Amino acid sequence: MNRVDRLLLAPGAYQTYSIASPRDTSVRAACEQVGCAAWRHGWESAIDESTALGQQQAAYIRQKSGRTFREQKTAAGLTVFRFESGQRCFADHQTRPELYAVRDGDWRGNPTGRTRQHTRAADWVEDFGEHQLRLVDQHQKG
Repeated sequence: MNRVDRLLLAPGAYQTYSIASPRDTSVRAACEQVGCAAWRHGWESAIDESTALGQQQAAYIRQKSGRTFREQKTAAGLTVFRFESGQRCFADHQTRPELYAVRDGDWRGNPTGRTRQHTRAADWVEDFGEHQLRLVDQHQKG
């Protein structure tokens, strides 16, 4: 944690930006969010349609999956479905949620009690950048 050794202003003159993850909590996540290799590069599924399970899997892929694919038969009689990159795979991904918070004050306290929570990391980053620009402008004005 970084703290300023010499504090020039009261706690209310500062803002604290933080990112936290609740312990023992996981949520369903999209392939892109977890860096899924199948999503990034595409993938193949080899299905044996000579079995009941294989027939059900192939029917699901063709009729209900909603994914873009090419299919071909192998010499061994398997059906290979080749899925393009950039689409959700068939796995259920989990990740830990992150809380993006901004509060008035610093490590000494929050005198106003005001706290904001962003729902997206990009919004938190934008808020942080705009705050830094305001600080630069104030410093240049004197």
